[in-house]
Amino acid sequence: MGKLSIFIFVLFFAALAVFSIVNQEVITLRVPFGPEYEAPKFALILLSSLAGMVAMLIYFVIRDTKRFIDSWQYQRRQKQEVKVQELYSRALNSILAHNEEAAREALEGILSEEPDHVDALLRLGDTYASEEDYPKASTYYQKAKIINPHNIETLFAIGNTLEKTGRWPEALKYLEEILDLDDANLTAMHRKRTILERQGRWDDLVYLQKAILKHEHTEKDKKRENQNLIGYKYEYGRNSLENNQLEKAKKAFKTVLRLDKDFIPATLGLAEVMLREGESEEAVNLLEKAYENSSSKIVLARLEDLLISLGEPSRLIGIYKSSISKNPHDPVTKFFLGKVFYRLEMVDDAFEILSGIDTGSMQYPELHLLLGNLFMRRNQPEKAAREYKRVIEIKKSLRLPYCCGQCRHQSDEWSGRCPACKGWNTYRFNLDGTCSAVLVGK
Repeated sequence: MGKLSIFIFVLFFAALAVFSIVNQEVITLRVPFGPEYEAPKFALILLSSLAGMVAMLIYFVIRDTKRFIDSWQYQRRQKQEVKVQELYSRALNSILAHNEEAAREALEGILSEEPDHVDALLRLGDTYASEEDYPKASTYYQKAKIINPHNIETLFAIGNTLEKTGRWPEALKYLEEILDLDDANLTAMHRKRTILERQGRWDDLVYLQKAILKHEHTEKDKKRENQNLIGYKYEYGRNSLENNQLEKAKKAFKTVLRLDKDFIPATLGLAEVMLREGESEEAVNLLEKAYENSSSKIVLARLEDLLISLGEPSRLIGIYKSSISKNPHDPVTKFFLGKVFYRLEMVDDAFEILSGIDTGSMQYPELHLLLGNLFMRRNQPEKAAREYKRVIEIKKSLRLPYCCGQCRHQSDEWSGRCPACKGWNTYRFNLDGTCSAVLVGK
């Protein structure tokens, strides 16, 4: 005890002594609803002081005890956090090293220290998902969701697991939940778009694609998503056409062509609607105008089939000759004209056109196949054999292969959308074998 404390203590008792000499009167103390007591005034003062001192002592004991407990808990929590952080770092390093077993051991160690550690639950679920153990992964994701129901990462993880197991409707519900929390979440929109595509819900896709376009940031992304919007509108029209909903299909195709007049699949779709409605002349005029504007050989081939089926080959030949007069060095159009003569059994005209085509350094296997057939009809088997040898791949039927202008995917069937790169309006005829050359080079 310090000198100052002793001095204060002595002063206190000296004051009490003075008060005891001066105040010797007796005080009557009445207890409510109880007896009365008589006590010296000094004794009452002393007892009151002692009571105050005891109260203060109890207060300080409680305060210091609480501080000690808080300090102990804080230090324990800090040690736990350091341990958890070390385990989590070890787990992440193991995941990066594709050592799932070590990662799981570290993550389970975290959960033994902190059972509500959401990140550990998610990473543990990820390790099982990477091994395609989706039920076990889902168990940990669901535990994380119970702890924090509005954690977007958790909702994404559960949705991804449902997608991997083909449970599209359930996956959509989780993506909708994410979009309810964050209506501008582009990742959720893109994932939802993928599922809607697989389900063929083109009407819903058009609506969703408008929202994606609205929330894109860069001009490059907006341009790409605008093309996707046009593509989905086309798919809606194509699906309506397949279901014989002609009015819906016509409206959709016309909308696409207003947005992109060179969208060839929509032109072909609209022509098909017109044919089903019995408007053959309108379909021919539409295709003819589209060919004049775009010079698309895909449109030209459809126009050829249509005019021949309608019994108007002379009109078709006039279109070809007009196109050749505008571009005399276009070997593709000459090939098409020669092919028409061949289909119409006009052997001499077909031979004159096809034999005069200068392909330069490019090789047209279909051209040599036709020439070989023409030589056979002219009873010149040796020349026919020479042409057949030049054919890279002899097909049973005279069907021209298609090539995607974006990814070089090849197909014997035309489609408005490339199945490989998912691009629309990209198919063209692969007459010169460019796709094959590119793919071999790769």
